[in-house]
Amino acid sequence: MLMNSPSHPAVETKDLVRSFGNTKVLRGLDIKVETGTTSVIFGPNGAGKTTLIKTLAGVLRPTSGRVQIEGLDIEERAQEARMRLGLVSHQSFLYGTLSAEENLTFYGRMYGVAGLKERVSEMLVLVGLATRKSDRVATFSRGMLQRLSLGRALLHRPSVLLLDEPDTGLDPQALAAMWDIMRRDAPARTIIFTSHNFERALAAANEIMVLVKGKLAWRAPNHNLTLAALKESYAQATGGQS
Repeated sequence: MLMNSPSHPAVETKDLVRSFGNTKVLRGLDIKVETGTTSVIFGPNGAGKTTLIKTLAGVLRPTSGRVQIEGLDIEERAQEARMRLGLVSHQSFLYGTLSAEENLTFYGRMYGVAGLKERVSEMLVLVGLATRKSDRVATFSRGMLQRLSLGRALLHRPSVLLLDEPDTGLDPQALAAMWDIMRRDAPARTIIFTSHNFERALAAANEIMVLVKGKLAWRAPNHNLTLAALKESYAQATGGQS
């Protein structure tokens, strides 16, 4: 069961700053994402998209400012907040020497998942890896790793899912399957993902944001937004950066 808190936004940042040395990557970012929203974040290379996802997930600590997940401060109430989060990033967080089933079982124990054996089996079927459950993850293709990473991220039924460029290295069929899995597992889940794919954003997201130099440069609901209009707005917001 998802642990939604309808009285709070699903995700909220307040004056969020993340620096690496003397370089500010996120600069006073204020974002509020309501429960059940699917939001995409665009931006040029170096805009801070990956840093933002990692900071929302608690992988990176804010230099200053706050991150709240359903009203829970990601630092002050880290364990509770992270229980509500699932993360799919460039790093799979999977162990190559373990099988697919062993990986999910390991993470399920970390999260205290009830009915773990059944839930692991359910997720392996959902991501299409039931027949490979005993195979070592080191033998998996990029697409298989991405699917198992999604299974790991969904295992504890998070109410907020964070994805950093989930379409990287996947063909259109695999991408469609991945989005179907997320929706079937929990239709009301809040999803925030980064992407460079305008077509994918229009198909999947109901809210679009553009990040430029660590600040929110443009934001709009996806109410019948056309591809041409999105590209024009992106170009204006970024000054033509890619």
